[in-house]
Amino acid sequence: MVGGRAHTFTFGKQLDIRPIRSADFDGDTELTERAVAAYIAKYATKGAETATGTLDRPLKFLAELAQLDISDHARRMIRTAWTLGGCRDLEDLRLRAWAHMLGFRGHFSTKTRHYSTTLGALRTARAEWRRLQAQPNTLEPAPADPDETTLVLSHWSFAGTGLTPGESWLAASLQGDPQHDREAASEPRAEPNTEGGNRT
Repeated sequence: MVGGRAHTFTFGKQLDIRPIRSADFDGDTELTERAVAAYIAKYATKGAETATGTLDRPLKFLAELAQLDISDHARRMIRTAWTLGGCRDLEDLRLRAWAHMLGFRGHFSTKTRHYSTTLGALRTARAEWRRLQAQPNTLEPAPADPDETTLVLSHWSFAGTGLTPGESWLAASLQGDPQHDREAASEPRAEPNTEGGNRT
């Protein structure tokens, strides 16, 4: 919601459909499903980094945009993120701080096992699934293994950004009160007295 009204923002074409031909692969590369999946993953990640025209550093001023060697399309997207960053309704998105990344402060896909799985593990799982699908169907279905189940999301929606109210409360409570910490540090400390009791 911006200014109390809902808006939809899109940049450029929403679909990029291109045929993949065997000529796209090296002469030594066999045209298999795995090779095509690897090629598409490589193209998608390259496209996310280079075709969008994102910058390697944040902008301090919008005027810097005129001096940058980027496409007009990228310049318009960065300017739009900067402009939207000035809207009070969107200030917690910090779009100006992330305008150089088109307002998006995440990654095209995750590559760390700590948060998710790797692209290689996904390719391997897809290849195994395809291999099993190609086998003749038996009368008895194999028992479902909960560890081998794949959850398929049929749609995506924006879930939010930043911390939830509960996470914000927890972070604030862990941070402490800087004013109280300064006051406590300036007070004289009670030192133990060997004669029993405290002295200041």
